[in-house]
Amino acid sequence: MEIMELFDESTMNIDLQGETKDQIIEEMVTLLDEGGVLADKEAYKKAIYAREEQSSTGLGFDIAIPHAKTAAVKTARVAFGKSDKGFDFGAEDGTKAHLIFMIAATDTDSNLHLQALATLSRNLIKADFRKKLLEAKTAGEVIEVLKTL
Repeated sequence: MEIMELFDESTMNIDLQGETKDQIIEEMVTLLDEGGVLADKEAYKKAIYAREEQSSTGLGFDIAIPHAKTAAVKTARVAFGKSDKGFDFGAEDGTKAHLIFMIAATDTDSNLHLQALATLSRNLIKADFRKKLLEAKTAGEVIEVLKTL
């Protein structure tokens, strides 16, 4: 599976409203649920929080990549969200996250979530790539930026 197959405009929100980690997680999980990705919204959310308890997925550099591999996911997808004001996602460098990628992987996907995580991380360390995502005004523009992955 190519990474671009994991993105869809229906699971993108370029104007996240949450101000806390919990509010952002709720918005992103709801986005995946409404996009038909989840078999069980609450079970997926629990899996996200279980992963967050291991260590924060706030990476610094304006980025958070919460992820979970669980039977609560029907179809693998990466949801994208953007917040102009930013929010604290527990990054070690103390910076606020403005870009969030929530990876939803089925429990039958062997290493899909790890491949997506690696590809995103490799590209998100590039300041120009992050800048283009931060400047995107529509989900379509986000897709165009992501096509360079």
